[in-house]
Formats: sequence, C-alpha cells, structure tokens
Amino acid sequence: MARHPTHPLGHRPRRPSDAKARGFALAPPRPIDPRLFEVREHQLANGLSLRLLPDATVPVISTYTFFNVGSRNERPGITGIAHLFEHMMFNGAAKYGPKEFDRLLEANGGHSNAYTSHDVTAYYQDFATEALPLVLDLESDRMRSLAITPEMLASEREVVKEERRFSVDNEILGLLDEELYALSFHAHPYRWPVIGWMGDIESITRDDCLAFFRTYYAPNNASLWITGDFDPDKALQMVERCYSDIPRGPALPAPGRTEPEQRGERRGEVRFPAQAQALAIGFKAPEAKSPEAVVLDVLQFALGAGEGARLVKKLVYDKLLAANVIIDYSWRVDPGLFAILVELNPGVGADKVLPIIQAELERVAERGLTELELARACGLLRSQHLREIASNNGRAHNLGSHELLLGNWREALEIPSKYAQVTNEQIKHAARIFAVQQRTAVTLIPAPAAAGQAHGSEHG
Repeated sequence: MARHPTHPLGHRPRRPSDAKARGFALAPPRPIDPRLFEVREHQLANGLSLRLLPDATVPVISTYTFFNVGSRNERPGITGIAHLFEHMMFNGAAKYGPKEFDRLLEANGGHSNAYTSHDVTAYYQDFATEALPLVLDLESDRMRSLAITPEMLASEREVVKEERRFSVDNEILGLLDEELYALSFHAHPYRWPVIGWMGDIESITRDDCLAFFRTYYAPNNASLWITGDFDPDKALQMVERCYSDIPRGPALPAPGRTEPEQRGERRGEVRFPAQAQALAIGFKAPEAKSPEAVVLDVLQFALGAGEGARLVKKLVYDKLLAANVIIDYSWRVDPGLFAILVELNPGVGADKVLPIIQAELERVAERGLTELELARACGLLRSQHLREIASNNGRAHNLGSHELLLGNWREALEIPSKYAQVTNEQIKHAARIFAVQQRTAVTLIPAPAAAGQAHGSEHG
C-alpha cells in the first residue's frame, strides 16, 4: 500500500491563492506539539518492541503489530508468500481455532484488518477499552503457534489467486503497474509484485510457509503499538504475560538490495482487451530516508492530486486526452519509483501523450511550480498527515510505519513542518530524476479478447 493516496482526491480543490489575492496572508503552519505524543517505549527480552501511547479522551483502543517483512524479503520461486501469510494469519492457532479471531473480536465490538507492502506487513484492531486483554491474547496466540495446515494453505492459496486475477490479470492499471516495475528493476526485489507471480503462488509449499513464519514472524522482528484509553503499567504487564514466552527467531537474512544503473530509456507493451490505450511511466526515486522524499511528495500532489493538479488539469480537462491520471510515489526502505499511470480516452495514442507529460516534467525541473501549486500541494499533504494522527488508529499506523521506514517514530512529527518548508529550488533539484534516459514507459495496447486472455507472461 502506498503511504499516501495515489489517486485524485475526487473533489474540486479550494483555491488557497484566492485569499492571498485579496490581500490576506496565509497563516504560518503550526508545528505539532511533541508533548501530545509521549510514547512509552519498552522492549521485551525476546526482542518484541512495544510502544504505548495513552489517550483517555474516548474509551477505545487501537493496536498495530508491524512485522518487518514484505515482498522485498522474498526470493524468486516464493514471490507472494508475504501477502499469502497475511491471509494465513486469520486461520487459527493453538488456543483460538479457525475463524475464532474475527468472531471473538467482533463479538466484543471490535474490527480488524491487515495489509502487506513491499517493506512491511501490518495487522490492526480497533475495539472498546475493555477488550484489550482479549486482543493481546488473540494476537500473541497467532504469533506463538499459527496453524499452518495443508488444508488452510490450499484454501488461502485459492483466495489469493482469485485476488490476483481480479486486481492484476484482469485490471488495466494492475497490469500496467506490474509490467512497469518488472521492467524498471532488473535485480532488486521491488521488480516483482507484492501479490506475487501466479506460478509462484501455485507452487509455495507448507515447508516454505513454516520456514517463513519461523524467520519473519518472530517477536524480534515485530513492533506492537497500543494507542487509546488504557493504563500503561497495566498494559505492559498484559503484554509481558501474553508475549514473553514466545521465543526469539533466527538471524534475519539480508534482503537483496542490488540494482544496476539504468543506462537508457526502457519501453514495453502490454496487450489486453480494452476500449482505449493506457500508459505507465516510471522514474527511479530516492528512499524514505532521503531529504528529497518530502519534496517528491509535494511534486506528487502538485502533478496528480485533484482536479487542479497540473497533469490532471492538462490531460483530463484542458486537452481531453485522458480519463484518469494517477501519480504514485510511495516511501520505501530502498529507492523505488515515481510512477505516473494514465488511462487515455478512446482514439488517443500513448505516443501523443508521452511527449506532453515529459514536457511538463522538464518544465518543472527548469522552472519549478507556480506559487499556487506549491502552496496547494504542501497544504494538502500537511492536512492529510495531521488528519491521520488525529485518531488512535492513525497515530499507531503513522508513527509505527514511519519508525520502520525512518528508524525513529519521532521523525513523523516533523514531516508536516517539512512539507511547509519545501521551496521551488528544492522542487527543481528533485525533478532532475525526470530525465528521458532514466525513464521507463509501458503502453497498454487494446487487443481482441482471445489475445488478451493469452496474456500473462511470468517474470522472475
């Protein structure tokens, strides 16, 4: 999952320049008061990291368990196993059997979900305060003794295969995104999709799953966040009681991080039944720890977030060339992609649109953004970040995920101020990644149904 929404916001943006044009200066952004985020940190003897952030405003709690594993920790032959495990984790353990996790949680008014990304797998619950002992017992049970039976594996394998058919094999943007990453990366694990290649999903064995579980789902590779209405001392005692007997796992194998320098533009095609062409463009972009990550976030929003964004306005509204424009720059542990996906209108060719997009990107690199574009993008990003940390669930997710990406959750509190400080000189410098020789472009070509059904080449 991308850290930021990667699609237009879906409403007409307000015009922050209007007030300034009428003589009103924009108010300086107010920084986050760190005293509102007094996180209590603790580490169990088995390596489990615990983060406690109490807030008694409302008698509810959110918990997040982050495992430092994603598709970048896989290898060819078992791609998709991290995502498959996300499904397996809801199928019962030694104390609580199949389907009991959700049944008991929902019976106590709770809700749970999970996600897998290139870098992390996360599980979360929202529930009333009194259910905390139950939630910790449920979570520790599956970390300690997940049931990995042949029957469960076969069942969840079919669920994941159907998810892949729906979201990738028969979905235009899913196909384009997958081909873009496979072509952009030659060696790094980011080249394969989080959901995995179909052939690998079909061939993952129970022994593969057992080895993966013992290695990556150990307490020394996990962090537990608890936010909301609870007593920190009592919560710590509960966590110690539930988790302390779970043994540490083995030393973690280092993921592959090598990626050779790209020495020229790369082009590819996908043929699939469609009413119109579509286009995916990618440029290698810095990792989350880079100072340019916040700058590229601003560029992402200035180009693609909402009807007023530059590429959306030009391609969708002014020139009527496209039906949809999506920009995705997601923060990653290793350098990733700044991706642009465009669904074109019928009769419009990608060969016409690609030069228009490239010209706009080069114009940004030369001139930067307009004052309005810069203010609008910074304002949207800052408000999105603040809205997330306004809730228990959002605080746990925001701080916990940034801790994995940046090494320290406190850095998440500084991000809104960093957005507000981005300058046009920084924008122009960051936009140097938009060089044609560093570009990867994939075009979706409409094809007859039979040809489209035959598509589905495997990579890896």
